Amino acid sequence: MGIFDIFLLEAVVNGLLLGGVLALLALGLNLIFGVIDVVWICYAELVMIGMYAIYYFASAYGWPLWLAVPAAIAVVAVLGVLLHVLVISPLLGAEPINQLLATGGVLFFLQSFATVAFGIEFRNLGLRLPVIEVGDIFISYARLLAFGCALAGMLAVWLFLSRTYTGTAIRAISQDRQIMALMGVDTRRIYLITSAVGGGLAGLAACLLVLQYDVHPFVGLSFGPIIFMICVMGGLGNMLGGFIAAFIFAELISVGGLFLDLEWGYVFAFVFFIAMMFVRPEGLLARRS
Repeated sequence: MGIFDIFLLEAVVNGLLLGGVLALLALGLNLIFGVIDVVWICYAELVMIGMYAIYYFASAYGWPLWLAVPAAIAVVAVLGVLLHVLVISPLLGAEPINQLLATGGVLFFLQSFATVAFGIEFRNLGLRLPVIEVGDIFISYARLLAFGCALAGMLAVWLFLSRTYTGTAIRAISQDRQIMALMGVDTRRIYLITSAVGGGLAGLAACLLVLQYDVHPFVGLSFGPIIFMICVMGGLGNMLGGFIAAFIFAELISVGGLFLDLEWGYVFAFVFFIAMMFVRPEGLLARRS
């Protein structure tokens, strides 16, 4: 195998590992949109708060990771519930543009809050995870661990949605919320649970991303646009479409970064997204009429 083939295969593998975390983030946002019919533009900022939470729990307070990780997930899950109660719930009957502006305002509020509360310094857990060598390919253990945990998280959500009464109610409301309300389902309770699950997924993603990236108040800008484009390209609310789109984007970023640099990988992903919006504006898995 030539040097170029090795680098290409390594880029494909790294793209696959990155896709797992992006798919986890897209799942949380698609779940919220599919059930509540509101796009949280500030979703990546919840991830940022989660990264700060695990940083302070593990580094500042010295908690072991087995305790810091569930605590950080719980913090973001509670933050998701508060966001729904304080911002989303009063606007459920409002125009979509008002909902987008409200969550956009939360985005800037969380960024400003983090800047004032934590400063603009780049922080990290200080963990030095090894690099695994498989043949001639080098794989980041942090990315491999994140990929495995992301798949486990997505499997847990799938089991929750498919095997529990509450999960069945969530799926039913995502298909027809008016009928379910007439059948006596407490939609307010389902909305709160969905917001908690969506926040919890953001918290889990934060715990995985903090193993690979420094945390700072604007780290959400690195993931927010990509997450939103993944959800749009997969079809807003379509969890399977978002899952597929996440891996497509991840491969474009990783392989594109191999030929030029990482920034160009993101450029290729953006160009692909724009082109797909002309070809399939409803999303990858949308049915043609």
